[in-house]
Amino acid sequence: MSLNIKKAASTRNGGIKRLTEDEIHTAISAADSFTGTLCKFVPASGAATRMFAPLFGKDDEALALVKKNSEKIAINLSTPKDKLAATPKGLLPFHRYGESVRTPFEEHLVEGAFYAKDLNDVVNLHFTVSEDHIEEFRKLLRSKRGAYSKRFGCTYHVSFSTQDPKTDVVAYGADNKPAVKKDGTVLKRPAGHGALLKNLQSINEDFIFIKNIDNVVKEEYLDDTIKWKRVLLGRAVMLKAQANLLQMNLQSAQGGDELEEAIAAATSFLEEELLITQKFSAPMGEIADYLISVLDRPLRVCGMVKNQGEAGGGPFICNEEDGSTSLQILEGVQVEDKELLKKSTHFNPVDIVCCIKDCSGAKYRLSEFTDPSTALKVEKTFEGKKVHYTELPGLWNGSMSRWNTQFIEVPLSTFNPVKSIQDLLRKNHQ
Repeated sequence: MSLNIKKAASTRNGGIKRLTEDEIHTAISAADSFTGTLCKFVPASGAATRMFAPLFGKDDEALALVKKNSEKIAINLSTPKDKLAATPKGLLPFHRYGESVRTPFEEHLVEGAFYAKDLNDVVNLHFTVSEDHIEEFRKLLRSKRGAYSKRFGCTYHVSFSTQDPKTDVVAYGADNKPAVKKDGTVLKRPAGHGALLKNLQSINEDFIFIKNIDNVVKEEYLDDTIKWKRVLLGRAVMLKAQANLLQMNLQSAQGGDELEEAIAAATSFLEEELLITQKFSAPMGEIADYLISVLDRPLRVCGMVKNQGEAGGGPFICNEEDGSTSLQILEGVQVEDKELLKKSTHFNPVDIVCCIKDCSGAKYRLSEFTDPSTALKVEKTFEGKKVHYTELPGLWNGSMSRWNTQFIEVPLSTFNPVKSIQDLLRKNHQ
């Protein structure tokens, strides 16, 4: 990993924007006025293995809490724990509604109807799931789609994809030789959520919401989530329109004062909105070409919540090789200076709205905007032996390293992941 981290992004240094009420209103208006297409992209292939760790005796305190409050948990805890651990989170019953229950998959259908519905009342959702469980997801969709469509007055277009096995990577043993399974074949492992970049590339809609499968709440607690998704969408729509206009102005400027004004406007936008600063001396034509290349990138607007001790990545300001700065979402293991990590005030909840199309409407080749050097080394145990392998850069980490980025502070109420079974006892899941 060759990262040159400058500082943790915060509301104090401008790395994270804390919007005023007027800015929030303007963003929501932009979202409401948007006439293009939308899609919600939900990584949902993970099994619930870690979620049920307390049932395997790995957290006695959590297990005692779960047993004491078992009647408040929609999951049938008499189910064999191995079966629970092997079930995708998206298919587990998370929430009770009277005599019925909802899975996270269903809650995403509900959410989508509130903020991802287009002018034709179509809600596009795409779930990345495991090959072993794709038919279970489809079966659940067939049984539930009609009722939700009728209730919310929408048509659901739901698609599924699996992680391409071609992205799997070879695992190595302690001797740094390929690990071999009992059947004599080389051990390969999935290359992490960075492998989903190919799945994201397949989405054709204009703007894409990205949110993890387990970050859901009961419907009665959705107000903040809906509001801030509209805010993030509105900001993305406005930023994309500005970037396109500035790019076209630079391309059409005839030189002299006209080109100088176009350069000044583009420079100001990049610095103020995306925290991309650059200092160099060159002829105006070269500066204009550079600015056009920077504006001509995929765009993402990312919600950030105040750090409450949750494990995971955070927002940072990094120095690039060309002397510019950029906003990056980094995992804790990528930050060697642990004191710098402690100073991080915000956390990445994977709450993203992005655009992967250029100003002409053509899709970018997303693989061209990654940073391969940010791949992560992973150590696991297989058949009693330690193995290691290298995951691809994370989807919202190094895989989006060269994207134009804006971080927005969003309330903690929008972040409600279920990482362990006792999380279902929190207010927004009851």
